[in-house]
Amino acid sequence: MEITFILRIVGLIIFGSAGAALGIQITEIPSIPQAIHLYVTIAGGVIGALFGFIFMPRLTLKPFTGLRRAIQQLPAPVIFSAAAGLFLGLALGAIAAYPLSLLPRPLGQFLPFLGAAAFGYIGLTVTTMRPDLLQGLRERLFHGETLTVTKSAPEGQCKPAVLLDTSVIIDGRIADICRTGFIQGELIVPLFVLNELQHVADSADTLRRNRGRRGLEILRQLQEESPVPVRLTDADVPGVREVDDKLIALAKELGGSILTNDYNLNRVAELQAVPVLNVNELANAVKTVLLPGESFTIHVLQAGKEQNQGVGYLDDGTMVVVEEGMRYIGETIDVTVSKILQTAAGRMIFARPGNGE
Repeated sequence: MEITFILRIVGLIIFGSAGAALGIQITEIPSIPQAIHLYVTIAGGVIGALFGFIFMPRLTLKPFTGLRRAIQQLPAPVIFSAAAGLFLGLALGAIAAYPLSLLPRPLGQFLPFLGAAAFGYIGLTVTTMRPDLLQGLRERLFHGETLTVTKSAPEGQCKPAVLLDTSVIIDGRIADICRTGFIQGELIVPLFVLNELQHVADSADTLRRNRGRRGLEILRQLQEESPVPVRLTDADVPGVREVDDKLIALAKELGGSILTNDYNLNRVAELQAVPVLNVNELANAVKTVLLPGESFTIHVLQAGKEQNQGVGYLDDGTMVVVEEGMRYIGETIDVTVSKILQTAAGRMIFARPGNGE
C-alpha cells in the first residue's frame, strides 16, 4: 500500500473526527434548532474527512520530503551545530520556565512555553549562522575518542570518498553507474562544484543552460535514488581559484578519488598521484571488442570529414568511419575493421567495405 494512500486514510480519520467535534461545539449555540444538531455534526465530519483525505499528503509528505532534501544538502558540521544549538537553547528555556511559571495568571501559563520556544529558536539560529562556535566540541567528539575506534576497525571497512566533477554530473551516466553498485564509498559534491553547475544553469547560452539544468536534475536524482550516500560539503581550498585545482587538492586532503569524464582533469590529476575514475574509460572497457580484420554490419548514416568517407555508429555509440563509404550513405553494408583508435576521450573504428573474404 502506497504511503500517500495511507496518509489520506489517516487524514480522513483525524480531520473527520475534528470536524465532527467542531460540529458538536457549534450545536451548543442556543440559536441553532435542536432538529438540525445531528445534521450539523455529520456535515462537520464529512467536510473534515474530505479535507483530510485531499490535503493530508500535502501537509505531511511534501514538507517531509523537502526537509529531507535540505538536510541531505547541508554539511555535517552545520547539522551538528544546529542540533547542539537547539538542545542548549531548549535546556536554557527549561531552566527559565520555572521562575516564569511563578508569575501571576495569565502570564505564568503561557510565558514558560514562549520562553522555551524563544531560547530554542535563538540557539538554533546562532549555531546555524556561526557553526564555528562549537568547533572545539565537534572536533573533540569526532576527532578524539571516535578516532581511536576508527583506527581499530577492520582494515578495508572504511571506503575512500569519491569526489564528483561538474562534467560527470552533467553527463548523467553517473546515476546509472551508481544504481549498478560499481561505485563504492561516499559520493561527495563540493559546494564550489555545485556553484559552477549553477553558473552553467544560469548561462545565457541555451545549450549551456540546458546542460546545467540537466546536471542539477541528475544531482537531485542521485540524492533521492542512489544506494550510495551522496553528501554536499563546504570544504574549500584557500588560495586556489580554479575548480579543477580545488578538486585535486581536496581529493589529496581527503585521501579520496575524483570521478570525471574530463580528459584534461584526468591527466592533471594522474600527474599529481590522485586516483581518477573516468566514466569514458569505463564505457570503453565494456564496449564490444573488435579487432582488425573482423567483419560486421554497419548502417552508413552520413558523410565523413575526409573525401569519400562514410560514417556510422555501433549500438553503444562508437563511431565507425568507412573508407570509400560515401556512396553507401543510407545503406546497411558489411565492413571489415582496418584500424582502431582508442583514447580516454573515446574510441573510433576505421573500416572498409566488404567482409574480408
